[in-house]
Amino acid sequence: MPNIKSAIKRVKINDKKRVQNITVRSTMRTTVKNAEVALAGENVEAAKEALLTAAVKLDKAASKGLIHKNAAARKKSRLAKRLNALNA
Repeated sequence: MPNIKSAIKRVKINDKKRVQNITVRSTMRTTVKNAEVALAGENVEAAKEALLTAAVKLDKAASKGLIHKNAAARKKSRLAKRLNALNA
C-alpha cells in the first residue's frame, strides 16, 4: 500500500474503475452471447432485437476503451453477417 496521498487516491480510483469495467465487460459479453443464441434459433425478429442490443453494448465498450474499436466493428459485422444469412 502506498504512503503518498496521491498514490493512495489513484489506488482507490483504479479499484472503482476496475469494478465498473468488469460490469460493463460482463454485460457486453452476455448480450453478445444472447445474440449468438438468438441467431442459432429460427426467430428472425428476436435475433434482430438481440443484434441491436449487442451492437449498442459493443459500441459502448469500445468508446470506454474496454475493447478496441476495430474489434467491436468486427464482432458486429460477424453477427450481422449471420443475421443476413438467416434472413436469406
